[in-house]
Amino acid sequence: MPKFRTMLISTPQVATHLLNDPAKYLTSIGGFLRKTSLDELPQLISIIKGKMSFVGPRPALFNQDDLISLRTQKGVHLLKPGLTGWAQVNGRDEIPIPQKVLYDEEYAKKKNFTFDLKIIWMTFIKVIKREDVSH
Repeated sequence: MPKFRTMLISTPQVATHLLNDPAKYLTSIGGFLRKTSLDELPQLISIIKGKMSFVGPRPALFNQDDLISLRTQKGVHLLKPGLTGWAQVNGRDEIPIPQKVLYDEEYAKKKNFTFDLKIIWMTFIKVIKREDVSH
């Protein structure tokens, strides 16, 4: 999943929400890129290539075995990953992984054009208001 680098190369290889003080690992413009969600822009290339969708479960990191396992159990792993998703507009990294997977599963059941438009709109509002945005 391509993204602009927002964290220093020396950052531990864990999800951001698991770091004790994520802000100390940000690059000089990393905070700005994350707060504005501009670090996500390179993912448009993956959407154009057909590897991602605008809406779907966010791709799991290589080391998120618990998330990958739960998604596999629920069949969520079969969905194309998305730039945004139902879990992202309902709390992003602020919700525990089991809850995130429940939102992903709910998305899989409700998936349709209207629901996708709702999620895109909610994402737009959250980005503008800078709600649930990582450091």
